[in-house]
Amino acid sequence: MAVSFYFSGHRYMNQFLKKYLGSVYLPILWTLIIAVLLSIPGTMLPSESHFTIPQFDKIVHISLFGGFVLSWNFYLSRRPLSSPQLLRWFFVIFILGNSFGIGMEFVQKYFIPFRDFDTEDIIADMIGAGLGYGVSNVFLAGYKG
Repeated sequence: MAVSFYFSGHRYMNQFLKKYLGSVYLPILWTLIIAVLLSIPGTMLPSESHFTIPQFDKIVHISLFGGFVLSWNFYLSRRPLSSPQLLRWFFVIFILGNSFGIGMEFVQKYFIPFRDFDTEDIIADMIGAGLGYGVSNVFLAGYKG
């Protein structure tokens, strides 16, 4: 009983998410938000002493790039693709998310005043993209509706 309720609820949740989050506007907006946030000059950012959460910056990076992968994969899951095609596209988005994160660190290093290159941010970006990729594979690839 509980198992069937979980899977029927899972199906309705997927329908809701695909309907309202599956348009192309969300992933484009999310991508632009990432680009803007990671391009803010360092002098405009609050100092870390204001935050009481340790490594808050890394949590932000994980959330941004997890959202990047998930939002693009929600959009792709609405396209008429077979499950193998969809899984390939999910992997492409995962790679693009990682490339975007690495690229933005170089942009910060060379073009944004008072911002530095941080390998830990790249690792956080990759963790976020990986989590988004994993969630997409589990919850979006198997259900076509």
